[in-house]
Amino acid sequence: MPQLPDDLDAVAVRTWCSLALEALGRERAEIDAINVYPIADGDTGTNLYLTVESAAAAVEAVFAAHETGTTAPATADAVRAMAHGALIGARGNSGTILAQLLRGMAGVLADGGDAAHLRLALIRAAAAARQAVAHPVEGTVLTVASAAAEAAQGEERELRAVVSAAYEGARAALAKTPEQLAVLGRAGVVDAGGRGLVAVLGALVEAVTGQAPVRGPRTGPGKVAAPVDGGSVVGLPVGGVPVPAGGALVEGPLDCPEDLDGGGPAFEVIYLLEARDEQVDRLRTRLDALGDSLVVVGGDGLWHVHVHVDDAGAAVEAGVEAGRPYRIRITHFATESGHDVRVQAEPAQRAVVVVVPGDGLAGLCTEAGATTVIARPGEPPASGELVDAIRRAHAREVVLLPNDAALRHTAAAAAEQARTEGVRVALVPTRAAVQGIAALAVHEPDRGFDEDVVAMTAAAGATRYAELAVAERQSWTMAGICQAGDILGLIDGDVAVIGADVPATARTVLDRMLAAGGELVTLVLGEDVPDAMADALEEHVREGYLAVDTVVYRGGHQRAPLLIGVE
Repeated sequence: MPQLPDDLDAVAVRTWCSLALEALGRERAEIDAINVYPIADGDTGTNLYLTVESAAAAVEAVFAAHETGTTAPATADAVRAMAHGALIGARGNSGTILAQLLRGMAGVLADGGDAAHLRLALIRAAAAARQAVAHPVEGTVLTVASAAAEAAQGEERELRAVVSAAYEGARAALAKTPEQLAVLGRAGVVDAGGRGLVAVLGALVEAVTGQAPVRGPRTGPGKVAAPVDGGSVVGLPVGGVPVPAGGALVEGPLDCPEDLDGGGPAFEVIYLLEARDEQVDRLRTRLDALGDSLVVVGGDGLWHVHVHVDDAGAAVEAGVEAGRPYRIRITHFATESGHDVRVQAEPAQRAVVVVVPGDGLAGLCTEAGATTVIARPGEPPASGELVDAIRRAHAREVVLLPNDAALRHTAAAAAEQARTEGVRVALVPTRAAVQGIAALAVHEPDRGFDEDVVAMTAAAGATRYAELAVAERQSWTMAGICQAGDILGLIDGDVAVIGADVPATARTVLDRMLAAGGELVTLVLGEDVPDAMADALEEHVREGYLAVDTVVYRGGHQRAPLLIGVE
């Protein structure tokens, strides 16, 4: 039996994330099925799952970086990774608030993981979540979080007692949500976002105590409790929580009128935002005037924005004025027979989903008709984000281009998930953005699916790829020992050239690649690389290799200053 932690160390945080993902994986379909308010889009459980999936992936990345060492990561590194992963991967209203709860906890747990720190972490988390919501409403996940924090304050003993008390306090609060929010009481349901938080806290109990909290038989769609007058609570538990008559659960509104007859805004707008604190304060004011369900979470220059509006363009424009918005997702709603549902057009026959390292290539691929997912430096997309992109592509057949060898397993998991939803998905194992560009260039949606996939795979395979990077520390490489600040030229993933500056290293890399032949050179410039360097490299190719053409693209904000492809 594994040793149980006396405090919440990095290993316990890793275990917590893993168990929370498992718990939400078990319950998400049930939560989705009963998510009927404020918008009957049936995705609350999925949103929570994808948020925790991103948090867990970030923690795993921290541990992967320590694989060659003899010690585990520091607790501070693990909890900060958890919070950052949840922030960049947050989905929907509940997922966004869960990300803020985890961020609030991380700010305290980074200093210590004992019982006293956990009690304070729960208080900070509940307060941070309330501050992030424009108009907090009782009877929601906010109430459940506050109750968990309050219950934990009465425990002065070891860590196990604190986490157990927080879990029991959350369960009790969830059962009372129909009494606090009229719309829940009328429907005879409890808050679904709060239920998700109970699952996450249950996973924390199991990570700390080694035992899963006792959960009674669930009551869900097809297994409902007998109706009683007034929606009073009956005895059948859901995830250990008594369920009101009707047996369903609904995500409580965090910033929505209680009148069920209201049509509501037409769009859900979500994006990540790089901006200063004072700019975000103005952004909150502007978005609050545009719509409802406004939640802005984050800090330290990176924010996650969620709002429901009628003017999606104005919401995005407000983000542009505040800073740099990216990973923008806009969902269109329509009112039909008194219920809010997602607009569903006839699916296209075929689409391409491509992962790109920067805004510039995202624009290029979008113009070519592809659905894009941006992989920011240090922020690889989770499988849920790729599944979401496949759904947004809304096609019967999808070609998926991950453009990164490290995303192979993530992309395979996303493709498998999409196949279970009836989409025919082909994964072309592109290892670099320039291979994805080559594959997209030969894409022909009018020919047979298999023929198209073969042509795209062949084009990608015929493209050698390279990138320039800046060495962060002294280390051994295939080309010798590099020092911090050296420019590294990586060809097909291996360091082949060590140079002192970008232009000279780029020329050497091009010569190495073109020595084996080639007809077309593709250059993708980072945002800080001047056009003059591209002109110089084009001239270098033109003078030394008469039969080779060169094409140049602006990649925008990307990890590498220069990407090179040779076909």
